[in-house]
Amino acid sequence: MIDSQAVRAHLLGLQDRITDAIAAVDGQPFLTDEWEKPPTERLRGNGRTRILEGGAVMERAGVGFSHVQGDTLPPSASANRPEVAGRSFEAMGVSLVFHPRNPYVPTVHMNVRCFVARKPDAEPVWWFGGGMDLTPYYGNPEDCTHFHRTCKTALAPFGDDLYPRFKQWCDNYFFLRHRGEARGIGGVFFDDFSALGFDRSFAMMQAVGDAFLDAYLPILETRKDTPYGARERDFQAYRRGRYVEFNLVFDRGTLFGLQSGGRAESILMSMPPQAAWRYDWQPEPGSAEAALYTDFLPAREWA
Repeated sequence: MIDSQAVRAHLLGLQDRITDAIAAVDGQPFLTDEWEKPPTERLRGNGRTRILEGGAVMERAGVGFSHVQGDTLPPSASANRPEVAGRSFEAMGVSLVFHPRNPYVPTVHMNVRCFVARKPDAEPVWWFGGGMDLTPYYGNPEDCTHFHRTCKTALAPFGDDLYPRFKQWCDNYFFLRHRGEARGIGGVFFDDFSALGFDRSFAMMQAVGDAFLDAYLPILETRKDTPYGARERDFQAYRRGRYVEFNLVFDRGTLFGLQSGGRAESILMSMPPQAAWRYDWQPEPGSAEAALYTDFLPAREWA
């Protein structure tokens, strides 16, 4: 049985726990923006966007909850499931992106979500999706290992095959094909997941979301006071440009939100406050910046 209210309650609680923990580290509270789509629009529903900008630790941190319904699934949602094209839908999720001020602290993304597609006289089609991934500017092997091992531990109760499968999926998904490079060092990613039945699939989604603070907080607290200068900030802005490219060109969640008539401010809060592009720039050989490309972005086993 599909229990949408249980999913909603979990997601709202997850948003609370994460924003409380990050606000405690930063020292600045998140602003809360409760919103509702007018019922006359093609997308109906409501959400709660929480944003922290200009903090001592977080230059921009956004954690959004949304719960929307629509009459027809947009192309980005039915591309991998053509049998659900044309159905009405319900979608809810929590999505976050944190852009820390210190270049030695990685940017991080996490998302957990549930979709239900319906049509008259047919069984609902439902699935869960989500994951988390880490995007360092100056890589640290201990951080990468910790992040991946936390993901692996969270998935272990649901099958030994899930972490390697979702890790590979993440490596493939968060890849800028026009650049021929990964966005970061990956993590786990899954979509269209219903293989364990509703209750166990929901439990797996919960485990991924609940593991986020364990995966990221130790890294944040260890690296946030590392000294840095203008060179590191310049490189951080340059690499943030890659983040923007991925989100606007490839990310299914961004495309779904924009194509379905979602709230643009909430969808685009994942963008960094500052980013930069340079023509055909290459890092100095042997530099810490070059090490990101040789030692961290190529896919490898971290856990």
